[in-house]
Amino acid sequence: MEHSILLVEDDELLAENIQTYLERKDFEVTVCHSAEDALEQLESFMPDIVLTDNSLPGMSGHDLIQKLRISAPDLKVIMMTGYGNVEDAVVAMKEGAFHYVTKPVALAELKLLLDKALATERMERTLSFYQEREAQKSGIQALIGDSAPMQYLKNTIGQLLDAERRMTNTDLPPVLVEGETGTGKELVARALHFDGPRSKGPFIEFNCASIPSNLVESELFGHEKGAFTDAKDRRVGLVEAADGGTLFLDEIGEMDLLLQAKILKLLEDRTIRRVGSVKERKVNLRVISATNCNLEQMVQQGKFRRDLFFRLRIISIKVPRLYARGEDILLLARHFLASHGKRYGKPNLHFSQQAEELLLSYTWPGNVRELRNMLEQTVLLAPSDTIAAHQLNVCMSLVDEPPLHIHEAPVHYEPRPASNTESMNLPEVERDMVRKMLDKTDWNVTKSARLLGLSRDMLRYRIEKLGLARPDKRQW
Repeated sequence: MEHSILLVEDDELLAENIQTYLERKDFEVTVCHSAEDALEQLESFMPDIVLTDNSLPGMSGHDLIQKLRISAPDLKVIMMTGYGNVEDAVVAMKEGAFHYVTKPVALAELKLLLDKALATERMERTLSFYQEREAQKSGIQALIGDSAPMQYLKNTIGQLLDAERRMTNTDLPPVLVEGETGTGKELVARALHFDGPRSKGPFIEFNCASIPSNLVESELFGHEKGAFTDAKDRRVGLVEAADGGTLFLDEIGEMDLLLQAKILKLLEDRTIRRVGSVKERKVNLRVISATNCNLEQMVQQGKFRRDLFFRLRIISIKVPRLYARGEDILLLARHFLASHGKRYGKPNLHFSQQAEELLLSYTWPGNVRELRNMLEQTVLLAPSDTIAAHQLNVCMSLVDEPPLHIHEAPVHYEPRPASNTESMNLPEVERDMVRKMLDKTDWNVTKSARLLGLSRDMLRYRIEKLGLARPDKRQW
């Protein structure tokens, strides 16, 4: 593939020599002898690289670069300059030039510099493509659901984004996203970034529980060469990588107290210090954190810093659990069925009525993540276009989860009278369901937990929380 070069050089002999050499190296070269001519050429075609002399008749190469920064900011420009004018070339680089080369020009060196500029341009184009693609699948539009809890969530995000767009500075407040595992906290963080004023900057995600605590500091803040045994090279941390954008700290409740102090300093001072360094560096980023823990309770237990807790939750957003979102379950199920079906070459899949009723009746302890993963299994194993209720049961058992409906011990709940339905709330429904299951299993907590899709400890916690007790008061 030929790459096009616009060569701006008033020395005709030098221009001819450079053109001849580069054309032999499979470059397409267009020559102009003034900056004014080059700007006219740029109106009809856009080269891959502009190679310009600094000392030109009329407009200088420096002035040409300044104009190109406005009309073609992504265009790579290399300046040619004499030994005595290197300072001018350095100034031009600070204003946007990619690099410079001194005269007399070493053609082999020039070729290497052009290759480097083209490689950088390809990398930037690739990164831009991935960032745009990531932005397209993020934002508020990625939050699927029309239920009242989801409408409230979207409105909250929209109000926050609207307020941030009107801010005169870029020092955006921290946001704490709270919700159960699998509810979509990362999607909320992405919506705040990609629909917000920092959308052009990087979105860096770090799961605080993903690596051992002794490695978290180096991962976040970077390290200098020799800072510890395996530090063979200097490394930039994720905080510096997020400069100009957003740092998303998932599962912030898993971070140990020592690192919590460093995160607090980051939020307060906007400075970091690499491991093994004595120099502090300024960073400009926005911090969004997420947790499925009760941080307020952890503060009371001394497991989370009180000052960091209040600093992180300047703005708090709560993501609803899937079971509380009603008909959104079917919206999401149909969405995942279509996307998985497209991926696996089964574009006409649909649920039977019984399957949809089963989806709505299940409590989804794993929330949206559980629904998505279960339906991927379902699509892979689907023998026909119609997804039946029994297929959902099979796929749930394959992922080592309690089936949606237990054939060996079916449980039927009598509906409440219509007059009482309007006054029902979620805790009452939960209390009624747990009590009936315990009665059915003669208060066998292990068996009841399995049938309800909960762990034994989680069910014991709910029994205490709901104030349930066995009628004969015996210990369970």
